[in-house]
Amino acid sequence: MCWRILFETLVHREEHTRSWLIELIGASVLFSIGLASSYLGLNLASKTIFLTSAGVSGFRIAVSGLKNALRKNININLLVTVASTGAFIIGEAVEGAAVLLLFNVAERLEDYAADRARSAIEALIELKPEVATIRRNGSEVKIPVEDVMPGEIYVLKPGDRAPLDGVVVEGASSVDQAPITGESIPVTKLIGDEVYSGSFNIDGFLAVRITKMAEESMISRILKLVEEAEHSRSATETFIERFSKFYTPAVLVLSFFLALVPSIFFMQPPNVWVYRSLVLLVIACPCALAISTPIAMVSAITSAGRNGVLVKGGAYIEKINLSKVFVFDKTGTLTQGEPEVTDVVTSGLPESEVLRIAASLESKIDHPISRAIREEARIRGINTSEIRDFKAYAGKGVEGCIEDKICCIGNIRFFEESGIPFTKNIVEKLESEGKTVVLVSGENCLLGVIAVMDKPRAMSKETISKLKERGIRIVMLTGDNEKTAQAIAEKLGIDEFKANLLPEEKVEVVKRLRETYGPIVMVGDGVNDAPALASADVGVAMGVIGSSVALETADVALMEDNLGRLPYLVKMSRTTMQRIKENISVSILVKVLFAILTFFGLARLWEAVAIGDMGVSLAVILNSIRLSKIK
Repeated sequence: MCWRILFETLVHREEHTRSWLIELIGASVLFSIGLASSYLGLNLASKTIFLTSAGVSGFRIAVSGLKNALRKNININLLVTVASTGAFIIGEAVEGAAVLLLFNVAERLEDYAADRARSAIEALIELKPEVATIRRNGSEVKIPVEDVMPGEIYVLKPGDRAPLDGVVVEGASSVDQAPITGESIPVTKLIGDEVYSGSFNIDGFLAVRITKMAEESMISRILKLVEEAEHSRSATETFIERFSKFYTPAVLVLSFFLALVPSIFFMQPPNVWVYRSLVLLVIACPCALAISTPIAMVSAITSAGRNGVLVKGGAYIEKINLSKVFVFDKTGTLTQGEPEVTDVVTSGLPESEVLRIAASLESKIDHPISRAIREEARIRGINTSEIRDFKAYAGKGVEGCIEDKICCIGNIRFFEESGIPFTKNIVEKLESEGKTVVLVSGENCLLGVIAVMDKPRAMSKETISKLKERGIRIVMLTGDNEKTAQAIAEKLGIDEFKANLLPEEKVEVVKRLRETYGPIVMVGDGVNDAPALASADVGVAMGVIGSSVALETADVALMEDNLGRLPYLVKMSRTTMQRIKENISVSILVKVLFAILTFFGLARLWEAVAIGDMGVSLAVILNSIRLSKIK
């Protein structure tokens, strides 16, 4: 089980930390005694103590370096081991011991940074109860979550955390869903509402019928996806990783020549140039460079997770940073996705008759407009009729036989292609008001026009305004007609829109936009617009808390129906890439500066480790951890 494996990993990490702490204390004490012995003139004793200190702090480093070298993978551990050994050989025992001691500290700083960046995973694990209070045989018993089956009922009292996903069957309470959605405002749960594992029950009693096994719960899936995201590689990470494989052996060869060439060809003192080559060996270690990208990416991904945004890898952070265009699907994304009937215009028939035919035809379809028409018929107490010979035409309309009459309902395109006459004046008037119009016919004669309207989400206009302030062009895609789309676009301040689109045509639009503008971010609900989301460079699905399909398929998932998270996502991606540039620049600049100082004999071995390696690594770590403060 994913969460259990992660828990065991954390336990192993704690044991490793304790072992490292013992080594560090032992090596530090020995190093201090060595310094005191050297000060007192006990040269042989001090060298022996320094060697022992180096053995304590450097044994694991040396073993790791040699093992990797045997696998033809020359890494930082081997460079440091060679530098320390060389220092002892030329009589610089204090620096040989200092190199390994300081490098050990630098390694632990990197581990600490990784732990700090991954704190979101640990927080999620802690929020997942291991037992559930189950109702069995008239009593309440505590059962391990992995032994509980769907259909059973667990109870939540004030202060309890939900162990599994389920539906409320009894009680009412305020529930904090922040671990799942990033939204700190409690949500009221009543009978029939869904409860997600990890949610905190605040003040009431709830009985919840389990709907999913422990490993299929929302929090388990999030844990798995976040862990996978942290192990994914962005283009920058991949490049630096490949670069390091060639860079490290090259540094080893360069240091070798620096030690030999001046002494052999220019009669320079061997010890001086051997020492300088060892300093170069240490200063050239790519530690800070190697962690500059991954530590920032992990910090960004976990910080986003805490804010209700699940990013499935550093590659998507890079692409969002590069994107100049955000494409939005209209229905259910920019609008609420629940249109209502606003007008019923008939050709002489009663409105109820037109609605009866329309609702009967739409009873076979699950679409926002279909639901709106069926709901209007229900409110008016209109019963639907039986349909025979039903046919659906994707993105256009449907037809069927009602009481031996062929009836149709659909958009303007459908009626034009079918050759059914209709009055355009009424249609154009309704469309100019931002309404979506469907036509109803019987026996090739127009029976009526039904207009529905889907209201924009409260956050749509503000979100679009903030994205445009960041230099992003907004494009809206919709299957609605031109005038309805234009009315919505003008109301929300959208730069460009494409109307009358079938699902496959939306994919083509995304491809054309990519050719013009580069990487494209597509925002939708992750279900009806799945093809277009998949065709974009980054597919952002919103409101995935109740949709396992959207959660699995989206590149970025907004846990709530909250478009207001998008400006945060852009800010996070841009700040992350800026931090990475800063990390890489500082790493290279400091190392180049130290390399110049080394050539002129102005840099010491311990300075190379303390400043050039450990100092720069610490600066990179602190700079990356700042990403967790972005809101």
